[in-house]
Amino acid sequence: MDVLAIQNLKKHFGSKEVLCGIDLSVPEHSIFGFIGKNGAGKTTTMKAILGLLKADSGEIYVMGEKVHFGQTNTNRHIGYLPDVPEFYSYMTPMEYLSLCGEVCGMDKTDIVTRSKELLELVGLGKEYHRIKGFSRGMKQRLGIAQALLNRPKLLICDEPTSALDPAGRKEILDILLAAKEQTTVLFSTHILSDVERICTEVAFLHDGKIAMQGTIAELRNKRVSDGFIIEIEQKEVADVLINVFGDFQYTEKNSLVFHGSEDRFFDIMKYIAENRIPIQRIERIEPTLESLFLEVTK
Repeated sequence: MDVLAIQNLKKHFGSKEVLCGIDLSVPEHSIFGFIGKNGAGKTTTMKAILGLLKADSGEIYVMGEKVHFGQTNTNRHIGYLPDVPEFYSYMTPMEYLSLCGEVCGMDKTDIVTRSKELLELVGLGKEYHRIKGFSRGMKQRLGIAQALLNRPKLLICDEPTSALDPAGRKEILDILLAAKEQTTVLFSTHILSDVERICTEVAFLHDGKIAMQGTIAELRNKRVSDGFIIEIEQKEVADVLINVFGDFQYTEKNSLVFHGSEDRFFDIMKYIAENRIPIQRIERIEPTLESLFLEVTK
């Protein structure tokens, strides 16, 4: 089942067309990476999903229910973490989650139980200080706990790791990975290594359209290879290959990287065989999300 379905979504701001007919589907219990450059329209799309922004045309469905601008019935299925979450700084994490639970109409006993469970999940179970003393990473973790409080079917995170250091990014990614057991996660980002680490499916947003969508394995299979590494025993021989073909780059002392067509690669292999050039290893370089993204957004 698709938790989220977007059909032909369009949005203009003045003369600029930000979304040019987006079609997107997010399956249940997936971690879905929404990838795009800064300003590509990721946040615009998310605001439309939340009913906070009126689209020019197109339809959005959450759990099979149509989203209507200004009417938040579908938001009962959604938890949302903005890129810079705001809190009442004089509260403790438990006090803040209790307030959010009351606003959502949750049972008081459930609020306490759920808050303790989520604070443990995000690593704040023993944090009793006021929120005003929290680091950026701690606030992001509390934001995830707040977004999961009412057991949403869809958790939307808008660039949750963009301003964090490597340790903080790892903490947030681990939490999102754990949250997959409870919900479906959609998070926007331009940090491709984060996507490769935890996502089951991804979509590339470029020029207001979905340029590519699928599992990471499916997208990688769209390209056979990003090149080859050839390790030569003698540097002098490596220099000969560079002089003959000019397609190589040094990576290590005697290792050469070749980027080009497979036909060109076979020409190189033929030359090596005909001249009986000893080689230590040949390794195919698997395509990365970064190389795919750069190819899509040229």
